[in-house]
This record gives sequence, C-alpha cells and structure tokens, in this order.
Amino acid sequence: MGQISQNRGKPKTLLLRIASVLVLVAIPFLFLHFRQGRPLADKADSLVKVERKSLSETLRLNGTTQASRSFIVLAPRLEGAQVGSMVVTKLVPAGTHVKSGDLLVEFDPQAQTKDYLEKKSTYDNLVSQVAQKQSDEEIARAKDDTALKQAEDELKRAQLEIQRNEVVSRIDAEKNQEAVDEGQATFKQLKETYELKRAAAVAAIKILEIQRDRAKEAMRYALANAAKMTVHSPMAGVVVHNTIWLGGRMGTVQQGDQVRPGVPFLQVVDPSKMEVRVELNQVDLLRVHPGQKAEMHLDAYPGMALPTVLDEVSPLGHTGQFTEMVRSFAARFLVEGNDPRLLPDLSAAMDLDLGSENDVLVVPYQSIGTEAGHSFVWLKSPSGFLKRTVKMGRRNDLSAVVESGLAEGDVIRRDASQDSAAPEKP
Repeated sequence: MGQISQNRGKPKTLLLRIASVLVLVAIPFLFLHFRQGRPLADKADSLVKVERKSLSETLRLNGTTQASRSFIVLAPRLEGAQVGSMVVTKLVPAGTHVKSGDLLVEFDPQAQTKDYLEKKSTYDNLVSQVAQKQSDEEIARAKDDTALKQAEDELKRAQLEIQRNEVVSRIDAEKNQEAVDEGQATFKQLKETYELKRAAAVAAIKILEIQRDRAKEAMRYALANAAKMTVHSPMAGVVVHNTIWLGGRMGTVQQGDQVRPGVPFLQVVDPSKMEVRVELNQVDLLRVHPGQKAEMHLDAYPGMALPTVLDEVSPLGHTGQFTEMVRSFAARFLVEGNDPRLLPDLSAAMDLDLGSENDVLVVPYQSIGTEAGHSFVWLKSPSGFLKRTVKMGRRNDLSAVVESGLAEGDVIRRDASQDSAAPEKP
C-alpha cells in the first residue's frame, strides 16, 4: 500500500518541475519582448487616435450663492436695557414671498411696554414737580417783591421824617435816625436775600428739569425698544431662515424660541438678482478678468445650469486655507439666469471659460508624459511604441493641444505612464 502511494506522488512532482522550467524560460522571453516595444496584445481601450477638433479651457471654482440685494434681520439691541434674550411670538415661515411693509417677526413686547409705562409715569411726575416748583417760585417771588417794596417804602418814610430833625426834639431826632438806619439795614438784607432766594429757586427748578429730561430720554428709549419688537420688511422678496445656535443645538428659529440680541436669524432676499462668492487661488489670478463667462452648477440640483459673468475680483489677497505661502482672492460672479430653486447659501461650482481653440490636434492629457522638462507621448509604429517629443499648447482637465510632434490620425498610448523602451526615431 505504501508503495502504491509513493508511485502516485511521482507524476505530480514531475508536473511541478516541468511548470517551473517553462516559467524560467518564459520570463527572459517576455522581458526581451517588452524591451523591444512589442507587447503581446494591444487593447483597443489603451490606445487613442490623434484628432483635429476644438478644445475649450475651463477653470473650476467652488463658492456659495447669495443674494445681491437682501435685508438681514437681527434680533434687536435694546437701548438702555440689559436683556439676555427675547421670545419670538410671531414669525413668517421660510420661503414666504413678502412685500415691502409686511410683518416679518414679532417679539414678546410685554417687558418693553411695562418699562415704557414706568418711564412715562416717572416723566409725567417730574413734569408736574417742575410745574409745581415754578408756581411756588412765582408765589415766593411775589411775596418777596411785596416785602422788598414795603421795606423800601419804610426807608423812604424814615428819610422824610429825618428831615424834620431841626424842628423836633433831640430824642425824636435820634428816633428818626434809628428808623432810617433800621430801614436801610432791612432793605439791604431783603435785597440780598431776594437774589439768593431767586438763585436757589432757579437751581432747584433746573435740577428738576434735568431729572425730567433724563426721564424723557428714558421714556423715548423705552418707546423705541417697544417699537423694535416688531420688524417689517423694507423690500419685496423671499424669506430665508438662517441656521443659528439655539440653546445647545443648531437650527432655525421657530415661534417660542429665545434669540439673543444682535443675532442674524432671518433675511429677506431678492431672488431675481443672485451672485456667487468664490475663493480664487493666486496661481489662477492672472488667468481671469472681469467680464469672463462661466457656467454655474449647484450640488443640490445636478441637472441645473445657469450662465454667470465674473463681475469683480478683490485686489487684496488673504491667507489660504492650507498654507500661508499661497494667497487667496475673493471673486464675485453675477448670475444672469433665474430659477425658482435658486436660493442663498447653496454650494455652487463655477466652470469659468478661459478661452478655446478650433481645428487643433487634441490628445488626452494623461497620454502626455514629462521628462527632463520636455513633453512626450508613446507613438505606435510597426515596430512597437516610440517615445516622441511633442510641444504642448492649451489644455484643460481632460485634454491638451499638441502644437508639433504629431499628425492627425497618429495612434498613441492613452496612458503615458506605461513604459516602453523603443528609441525615438529622428
């Protein structure tokens, strides 16, 4: 039994040895065959024929759509009030077409209305106090005027009596003199206190007037704050809700939500005038200029395409996203077409037309290789593939123009990375 198993294993060992010998013989043959530029088989999809046709060069840019004309609604900042957040009580739904003057949003006005009523009560009270103080001052002035007039009359009467000192007794003469002195002192004192009382009254009234004016400004602020609780649209357009941070989550504002002052949570856009903002690499800056045409494609709507025109390129660059060595420049495209699906904040791809050439030799860009600063292709010949030096012209992401080195109808490799060792014929 053991002898039979041993005999059965000999044919398998013999077959493995024969296969190894065949592989060793085939390797040098295949190596020499490829070195001479003779592939075993040429697949049709790995070859391409040089054609004469048109080629257009485009530059792909990415950006975001936005309205050329819009009105951004901010949660109001209140004057003279410390408010953490405001509650939305009325809100126009997103996508609503509004006219100029239509209500967009309303915040809870109770706190501001209450504050206005309190400020108004304070102001009215101070107005009454000023009027009362002025009335009291008029009464006090009239009394002081009367007292001053009486003192003046008494002084004049004493002065008339002193003129009789020559005909009256000495005691009466001294009494008359004392009456004159007393009248003069009283009149002087009343006159001095009169001016002091008027200055004190003016100061007291001025203090109340200042308090009244401050209360009036506070009331005006409160009234203005109450008016800010309702926001109306200054233009016709479409309502768009912005995504903001709401109490630990990202989302759009709904009725009952609280919004912090100064947060832009809503906007009204004019969909008839849209634009696209893109970032332009400094390498491509000299290839673009205002007035160039481009075609816009939206990621949200793959089949949608609209014409655009480059309107403006920023003259100042800013640091790029990946390195500080390469600068980026902001550019703006104006959308010439219109579509009801076109809204702000949509990601867009712009195919900018950099020019085109007609009736030129065109080959796939991947069929052109580079060596020692020169471009080449693998040209098919009866003896195999030859490395042919070519001069390139305009190119895009897929194709390139060959200005010299090839003729129409030549067949070349589609992929220049496939190596062939045949020398180039002069």
